[in-house]
Amino acid sequence: MVLLEFAMAPAGQGESVSAHVARILDVIDRSGVPYQLTPMGTILEGEWDQVMGVVSACFRTLEADCVRIGVNLKVDYRAGPQSRLQSKIAKVEQRLGRKLST
Repeated sequence: MVLLEFAMAPAGQGESVSAHVARILDVIDRSGVPYQLTPMGTILEGEWDQVMGVVSACFRTLEADCVRIGVNLKVDYRAGPQSRLQSKIAKVEQRLGRKLST
């Protein structure tokens, strides 16, 4: 199972890129892949081909009208069950004995 964190934004499109980010999030949300949105990117969870397919679809969405796109991508693969989006946080909270802001 893969946890993939990425951020993608066009260059040269002005100071705010929220309209482009919204387009990307629409692709992610419609994909059916479990995800977690953060202020600095999005975390996807699934099989390699599945999550990379979502990243590719997001890229293609921006490529249609953006001449330069920056992508930051980080991947953690671990054999085993999914739902690590929640379980990794729960494990740390258990060790601390309290809820964290997520």
